Amino acid sequence: MDRRPIISPATPLIDRYGRQITYLRLSVTDRCDMRCVYCMKARPEFLPKADLLSLEELTMLCDAFIARGVTKIRLTGGEPLVRKDVLTLIESLGARIGPAGLKELCLTTNATQLPRFAERMAAAGIRRLNISLDTLEADVYRQLTRGGGIDKALAGIAAAKAAGLQVKINAVAMAGVNETHLPDLIGWAHGEGHDVSLIEVMPVGEIGADRSTQFLSLKDVRSSLSDRWTLTDLPDNTGGPARYVKVEETGGRLGFISPLTGNFCDSCNRVRVTCTGQLYACLGKNGRIDLRHALRAGGPEALDRALDEAVAEKPWGHDFDVSPGAAAAVDRDMARTGG
Repeated sequence: MDRRPIISPATPLIDRYGRQITYLRLSVTDRCDMRCVYCMKARPEFLPKADLLSLEELTMLCDAFIARGVTKIRLTGGEPLVRKDVLTLIESLGARIGPAGLKELCLTTNATQLPRFAERMAAAGIRRLNISLDTLEADVYRQLTRGGGIDKALAGIAAAKAAGLQVKINAVAMAGVNETHLPDLIGWAHGEGHDVSLIEVMPVGEIGADRSTQFLSLKDVRSSLSDRWTLTDLPDNTGGPARYVKVEETGGRLGFISPLTGNFCDSCNRVRVTCTGQLYACLGKNGRIDLRHALRAGGPEALDRALDEAVAEKPWGHDFDVSPGAAAAVDRDMARTGG
């Protein structure tokens, strides 16, 4: 695969609200070895593999974004590590890290594949991982993932730590499911040296579940945690939507990602591209630009024009609603969008 260095940024991608796009979340597959209840249906219909962009095309897309000022790329899925030969893509993009290219390449995973891949990922230039883990309770984990084994996830997290990768645990807070487990999860993660971010349930995709019963306000979670621990606000910004505190008793960092109770759209610096090349400038909107068509039919110039069009149409933000009876904000699920 092409390893040429990226040279000179062209015109930056700046939307009509003055926000510069510096962060690309790129899905490499909609497939996953889990079936998490807030992410997809129990029996999802996966895309035909022929519809997916090739690894070479994914690299070309990344090159186009880097040339326009994107400095951070996060590979997502589905579960990105179930895509065949994904390490080839990781190694190719890792070669783009440097003064004239990327500042950071990272990945979101459920950790089950990490014992096979962690060392090679670290060697390729990945330094940080977001790992989805909503509970330490084996039975609840099995329920949430529809059959997953927590031992595999914990083994993957241990492999990432052994490889020198920085781990952040992402936990979706769900009423009546894992809300009482969150303190134990946070305490364990901080004891292992991992950051934690808590995330509110988002109404993305029809998944066969009532999100109004799943939703748990992180304002309430923070209030509850404050009864147990001392939480000190931090100015830290990792390029994402989390607002961080230090848990004084554990010494660890805790983030709150609150798309419903603490809208963060004013500082949005990111876009999402699916494994089929559809660019979504907002997670909570259906508007998209077909980069696959631009790439295959028109080449680099058409791709550049498509990026301009997408950024020009980027909305101010989402309008999520998890009240009883409310429809999903968008029809595509998280696995297809890129989690």
